Amino acid sequence: MFPEKMTKNERHAVISLSFIMSLRMIGLFMVLPVFTLYAADLQNATPALIGLAMGVYGLSQAVFQIPFGALSDRIGRKPVIVIGLLLFAIGSFIAGFAHSITLMILGRALQGAGAIGSTILAMMADLTRENQRTKAMAIAGMTIGFSFSLAMFIGPVLTQWLPINGLFFLAMGFGFIAIILLYTSVPTPVSSRWHRDTEPELKAFLKLLIAPELAKLNIGIFILHAIFTASFVVIPIALFRFAHIPANDQWLFYLPTLLIAAILSLVCIGIAERKQQLKPFFLFGIATLIGAESLLWTTPNNLISIAVGLCLFFTGFSLLEAFLPSLISRTAPATRKGTAMGIYSCSQFLGIFVGGALGGWLYGKFSFTGVYLFCIILALFWLLIAYLMQPPRFLVTQMLRFSPSQQSSWKTIAEKLQVIPGMLEVTFIAEDGIAYLKMERKTSKHPDFIHLKEQLQSE
Repeated sequence: MFPEKMTKNERHAVISLSFIMSLRMIGLFMVLPVFTLYAADLQNATPALIGLAMGVYGLSQAVFQIPFGALSDRIGRKPVIVIGLLLFAIGSFIAGFAHSITLMILGRALQGAGAIGSTILAMMADLTRENQRTKAMAIAGMTIGFSFSLAMFIGPVLTQWLPINGLFFLAMGFGFIAIILLYTSVPTPVSSRWHRDTEPELKAFLKLLIAPELAKLNIGIFILHAIFTASFVVIPIALFRFAHIPANDQWLFYLPTLLIAAILSLVCIGIAERKQQLKPFFLFGIATLIGAESLLWTTPNNLISIAVGLCLFFTGFSLLEAFLPSLISRTAPATRKGTAMGIYSCSQFLGIFVGGALGGWLYGKFSFTGVYLFCIILALFWLLIAYLMQPPRFLVTQMLRFSPSQQSSWKTIAEKLQVIPGMLEVTFIAEDGIAYLKMERKTSKHPDFIHLKEQLQSE
């Protein structure tokens, strides 16, 4: 029995929506490696306000992400995505023309206010079948990771031909291209409805927010992005001041270190998954961040140490950025995965805001030492939390749709499912006509499960 593939329409929709998400991500992040050098020349700029301008998009993104997703259930996905992209474009325009730090903060806040990530994922869910949903989300996740790496590289490269504020105008152009793509390449869903696996359920928020294992992961993503944003308050300045590398040449450091980090992180992820040793590699990723921050702090004049430090930094970040969503998905209840991912996303964006705001303030008060020490202490605290985490089980989630005639037999079917070895969670949502199953990977290939699944599909 061969696994079912995406249809041509599903594949086209997922790739198009992922590309739209990618355009926005690149627009947000490509200015990051050179932002502090540029913002220092703005009127009334102080280190604290520069840090705030750098991270404020995380706050607006956290605030608007869930409301935008809920609004899209009411008025449709495309109108909400267009509103978000227009806000992003307007914010980019304001940031590009900003001559004062106040206008820059406003522009960056508007960039983040176009928080369409959850709406795009919901639209993917509308346009794909349940059995292709995991694959669609994986494609979106890989696109986000690739877009981040690409943005970190192309931003400094483009400054060879564009003034830094030109990056904001380019981001504005990306926003308009994304709107055109949305209406020319993405089909309109026949119906838009709420999806438990991609969208949050507000009444379950508190319960999942205080769930111990999920809380450890949410603290982790908060710390990871706080460290990342705070670090990039000072890394571009340190490269310029101590290593005498101007903004438009810093890509010569970012490109090789990003490529090496990508290879190392992919190798580590492959070994961790194959040998089911995710926790040791997770701890290794945090320890790598600590080593990177220590190197960048103590040897700012040594080009080799800087290169090694950046390589370790990007390796640790890439590893942890890949592991965390997977751990959230495995840990969350099958029927509350969308809610768990919503809390996770808010934690991530709040980390960006806190890292930028505190990083700028610490740099103004205590120079480079204050920022690097802040990052090292945060990472050490996270290492302790991660050490206390339960080793993750390697689980998968599947959904089975029931026809109205089959729903009356649900109890009998559930009893058959629950006795299959490796089946951990079986939940039926009557109003959706869907059963959510959480199981060990090998269970999906168990003859009893395959037979039962085929029987349901043939009826």
